[in-house]
Amino acid sequence: MKPTSNLLDRVLFYLLVPAFFISLYLVFVWSPIEKQMGVTQKIFYFHVGSAWVAFLAFFVVGFYSVLTLKKPTEDRFIKAGVSAEIGVLFTTITLITGMIWGKSAWNTWWTWEPRLVTTLILWFIYVAYLFVRKMEGSWEKIAKLSSVFGIIGCLNVPIVFMAIRWWNTKLHPVVFGEGKNQSGGGIEPDMLVTLLFCIGTITLLYSFLMNKGTQIEKMRLQLKKAKNKAIERLAS
Repeated sequence: MKPTSNLLDRVLFYLLVPAFFISLYLVFVWSPIEKQMGVTQKIFYFHVGSAWVAFLAFFVVGFYSVLTLKKPTEDRFIKAGVSAEIGVLFTTITLITGMIWGKSAWNTWWTWEPRLVTTLILWFIYVAYLFVRKMEGSWEKIAKLSSVFGIIGCLNVPIVFMAIRWWNTKLHPVVFGEGKNQSGGGIEPDMLVTLLFCIGTITLLYSFLMNKGTQIEKMRLQLKKAKNKAIERLAS
């Protein structure tokens, strides 16, 4: 493992730990309780932050997928896969927290609202992407085939984001956009500060997981190569 990787690990970790506890304080102590939904509204901070990181992760997948189609390399393939795994994780968190929100706000766990449907489709695309990466066959062919799924999923991200604007749904709130508070779609200033800090913290978590996951996958690949070489030597 490179010294720079160890240094980046430490820097990200030492930034992440205090940011995590500050986020919890801002969410559960400092930010006001919403009048209609009460304490349940506080899940909103984790919901939006998780959605943002999922989008970020899938854009990273799309970026490395395009590069992989041009010229497949192990580094690009690994980084795309790690980012996709993180993206699927945070999309799952987004869907679960959204269902909890929906039960309180809409009195139903699920509704076929455009944002929810497009998010679910996005989740299925990247789950399929991860399965494609596990297929048997030539490494280069698998890398290129999975990259096609990665790019298709990335193109779906703007559709998910714009769904509530294009279909003019009344259920899903617009967080950042036009509203009585132009800076945050009607969010109170204290809530907006908490939301932005939580988004920053979860983005920091993504960076830490991305860096650590890439290191682990590279070590796993090196171990697999060494194992294959040992088997070849024994066979010969």
